[in-house]
Parts: sequence; C-alpha cells; structure tokens
Amino acid sequence: MHFHCSEELTLTRTMVSEFAANRIAPGAGRRDEDGRFDRRLFEEIGLLGLAGIPWPERYGGAGSDMLTYSVALEEISKACASTGAVLSAHVALSAWPVYMFGSEELKQAYLGAMASGTVLGACCFPVSGSGANGSGSGITVGSEDDVFILNGSSSDVVNAENADIFVVFAQEQSGRRGRRRSAFVVERGTPGLAQGRNIQALGLRSCGAGEIRFTQCRIPKRNLLGKAGQGGKIAASVLDLAHLSASAQAVGIAQGALDAAAAYAKERKQFGQLIGRHQGIMFKLADMAVQIDAARLLARQAAWRHPAGLSLRKEAALSWQFASRTAVGVTIEAVQVLGGYGYMQEYQVERHMRDAKCLEAGYGTGGGLAGLADAARWMLADSESDS
Repeated sequence: MHFHCSEELTLTRTMVSEFAANRIAPGAGRRDEDGRFDRRLFEEIGLLGLAGIPWPERYGGAGSDMLTYSVALEEISKACASTGAVLSAHVALSAWPVYMFGSEELKQAYLGAMASGTVLGACCFPVSGSGANGSGSGITVGSEDDVFILNGSSSDVVNAENADIFVVFAQEQSGRRGRRRSAFVVERGTPGLAQGRNIQALGLRSCGAGEIRFTQCRIPKRNLLGKAGQGGKIAASVLDLAHLSASAQAVGIAQGALDAAAAYAKERKQFGQLIGRHQGIMFKLADMAVQIDAARLLARQAAWRHPAGLSLRKEAALSWQFASRTAVGVTIEAVQVLGGYGYMQEYQVERHMRDAKCLEAGYGTGGGLAGLADAARWMLADSESDS
C-alpha cells in the first residue's frame, strides 16, 4: 500500500495549482458560457499523471492514494468546477470500480489508457422514483449464451457526451433470487448504446453531462464487474468515493470564490479607501476562510482514511454535507463582496456560486448523488436475497 509524505503532497499541490492557474482557469468562463468540454485539457491532465492517481503503476496509474487525489481535485475545481467534475467521474466513479472489481483482463484493457488520458470514463446509475409518476429511469439486464443485454437509460451522466467507456449498473429482469443488481463495462460504439439529450444545468455547464440510453445493447460476459449480483456492493463503494470527490470539489469552489473576493477587496476603493480595510469586509473574508479551512480538514480526514484501510462512509458523507453547504455560503458572500460586479460573468464569482449550488444538490458528481444514494438500498436488498 502506498502512503504519501507531506513533501510529496505539497509538491503535487503546487504542480496542480500552477497547471490549473495557467491552463484551466483562463478559458473556464468561456467554456461555461458555451457549455463546451475541452478534451485537450483532459489529455493534458492525463499527461501530468492526474487521471490515474490512486491505482498502481503496474496498471498505468501513479501509484498514489485518495488523499493525493483529493488535493489535486480541489486545486482543479478551484479553477474550474466542471473540469473537476469530469475528473471525478473518470477516476472515482469509472476507473476505480474497474480497478477494484474488474477481472485482470478488464484492468489490462482499460486502466492504462484511462490513466494516460486517452480514454475517458463515465458512470451510469439508474435513478429510481425521479419522474412525476415515480417511475423514473432504469436499466435492466438479461442474458443469452455468452452475452448480457442491457435496456433502459441513465440521466445526468457526467461525461456522457465525451466518454469512451461507461461503468453501468443494472438490475436483472427476473430471477429466482429477486431482481439482483450487477455492474458492467460498456464501450462507446457498442450497438444499442446511444446518447440522449444533453443537460442544460444551472452550473457545472461544461462537463458534458447528458442521458445515455441502452436498447438491446449486447455486451460480452467478460465485461461483468465482480460477480453477478454484486452491484449493490460496488455501488456502495462508488458512493463513498463520490462523497469524497464532491467534498474536494466543494472546497475548491469555495477557495476560488474567496481568492477572487480577497483580490477584489485589495483593489476596489470606496470613499477613498480600499474596501478590504473596512471592518465589515475584513470580518466577512475571515469568516469565509474559517469555514473553508474547516471543510478542508473534514475532506482531508475522509480521504486519509482510504489509504489507511479504514471505513470512510460516515466521514465522506459528513464532509460532503458540510463542504457543499460551505461552498454555497462562501460563494454567496463572495458575490456580496463584489457588489454589482459579483453578478457579472467577467468576474467569475457568479460561476462559482452556480457551481456550488449544483454540487450541494448532488448534481455533477459523476452520476448524481441522488442516484448513488440507491446504493445503500441495493446492498441491503442484495444481502437479503443472498440469505
């Protein structure tokens, strides 16, 4: 097991921070306005080793851990939360299940390319009970001879527009042991897989989110992750990393907003004095910094537990709740510091505020935390069907 050292973590943070400031931040506002994902940025992220941080070098990864991943994700999200969402969906919700539950054949086939940034991943969860009549969307799986057959859809899939492979969760159409859930790897271009509508969201507008549909989509049985019926276990594991990732994203968004507000307070004069010298503004900035540091500590604590081999379910969920609410509060305050300029796209803080609200609602975490929350119920149902 690889454990980071403080020097390594500092070097990683410095490197990612410089890359984010120089390459990601300059075009973030334009990408948000256009709703456009830049694949070249993701390829550069891969070249830096950031697309494969937490899995071993023998599979093309960086051989590091989830704490290093969390730090890198925070720095990227500080510059552009949509790019952070793209990386989160790729690493934690797509590549990690392949590494943890995939066969050796699947690991060799996909992980190296995913770490290098040449293959982008996404995750498809069926979201139940989301429609007006409670029917929602869903994905079912049947089997014939040496293939599985997928039907249904998954909405709000981050990277839907650009992903090369999808980790797909589906439930059996029928069976003696109830409607068991399983997980699969499906490549783009597989007959029966199609992209549906794109998502027009309040924030996180440039992460290529959309709907993925399956119509008699036939995949080889070797593409099964884990064993048949282990979908609940895999989904619960993914939920932990979704919370962990969302925490880091939220801290990054909040820090980006604070940095912008502080910089403005050092330049803007009112009544012949910099507004940063007014006590009301100083107190506001200080309170924002305290909240961000508290959220960061909770996120780091949750991320540290993963390489230490400790459960992080509670810690990751709590850190997401606190960090996402902190991001919303801090970004609103940042808009207030800038006054009328805070509502203008040129100054970026309104983008941070919109991104924070989406993240708090569970959107943009690689499949939607609302859908991921079904993981606990799945795992319980699977356990009952096995007993």
